Amino acid sequence: MKGGTEVSGEYLIKGARLLGGEPADLLVRDGVIAAVGPDAASATAQVVDADGLIALPGLVDLHTHLREPGREDAETVESGTAAAALGGFTAVHAMANTSPVADTAGVVEQVWRLGREAGHCDVQPVGAVTAGLQGERLAELGAMADSAARVRVFSDDGKCVSDAVLMRRALEYVKAFDGVIAQHAQEPRLTEGAQMNEGEVSGRLGLVGWPAVAEEAIIARDCLLAAHVGSRLHVCHVSTAGSVEILRWAKSKGWNVTAEVTPHHLLLTDELVEHSPVGAYNPIYKVNPPLRTREDVEALREALADGTIDCVATDHAPHPVEDKETEWDAAAMGMIGLETALSVVQRAMVDTGLLDWAAVADRMSFRPARIGRLDGHGRPLRPGEPANLTLYDPSVSRLVEPSGFASRSRNTPYIGMALPGRVVATFLRGRPTVLEGKLQ
Repeated sequence: MKGGTEVSGEYLIKGARLLGGEPADLLVRDGVIAAVGPDAASATAQVVDADGLIALPGLVDLHTHLREPGREDAETVESGTAAAALGGFTAVHAMANTSPVADTAGVVEQVWRLGREAGHCDVQPVGAVTAGLQGERLAELGAMADSAARVRVFSDDGKCVSDAVLMRRALEYVKAFDGVIAQHAQEPRLTEGAQMNEGEVSGRLGLVGWPAVAEEAIIARDCLLAAHVGSRLHVCHVSTAGSVEILRWAKSKGWNVTAEVTPHHLLLTDELVEHSPVGAYNPIYKVNPPLRTREDVEALREALADGTIDCVATDHAPHPVEDKETEWDAAAMGMIGLETALSVVQRAMVDTGLLDWAAVADRMSFRPARIGRLDGHGRPLRPGEPANLTLYDPSVSRLVEPSGFASRSRNTPYIGMALPGRVVATFLRGRPTVLEGKLQ
């Protein structure tokens, strides 16, 4: 068995820059960090040369679509977690829009066990808020929370919990076990038939627009509801400057509201739908929420830098080739992102001077682990802590070639793009899942 709680091996990581600081040695033994700095020595450990590499706590993704059960043609827990490990992740939250929907204790436990069997990273299932994602009645929130999977994050992602009464009930219910409702903020009546961001580009291309207000209205409503009942709200994939201002206002009130942004919303704009390297209407750029404007991208970067947006989450959304390589209107929405996330964050946030590596660790490990209530992840790199860590080389550059991905799907918007950095190694409880950039 590769997963579970097993530990193995002894590794002496030489000369890593912890959180981008000064080089130090790090000794991993029995699944924990045994020593850091001058005390890190062993005559029997396998030596890992980390000269020039940055050591980060294992990354945590709050928003991953693994598709299993039901759409194994797009992704499986095995392939998706392999992609996660190659991207530096030691834990992912698997979204509920599977088939059958993860709305019962039985389904979330199935996904959790598949993650343990695969062993590439920890898989924490996200439970559905409503039965069948239908938005009509609450799913078995308490049963999922009490299950072996111990679900703490609930989301109908892909669909908005648009009924305000149902959203209030969900927020009230999860208070009993310190859960959080993660909302896909999309007012359905304002986005009927929407194909891309509503703006100048959609007007020129003749595509139905997805207006920013459809996201912002739901976020404003749900912040007020969360404050009213004293519960935890998490906002998925924030994409507009207006949403940032609403979140900033809610946080100024001291309300228990957190938010995430995807790598692609930090880098790409709606202009690509009109002017991509292969021409207009390339469905590789079709995603929900849609790519927004340059002004939105700048606002999102600033919000991530100042902490208004708490964390980065991939919204890794794999699709088989036939669902993306078709005409725009018929194409599925979504992009894969686990294997490129850290590189995109480096380009958008680190290389621009908006974040240092310690802040990257905060936004991609510490905070998402705390929001998801994941024990053992998002921990400091110090003696006695679980040895969940990533070694990353920020100095190299690579051309994105999806044929080499572990994911079963190829729908990356970065194909052919030069991105900085490379994950060299990933350790899960002291066991290498990736070494020298290769899956173990």
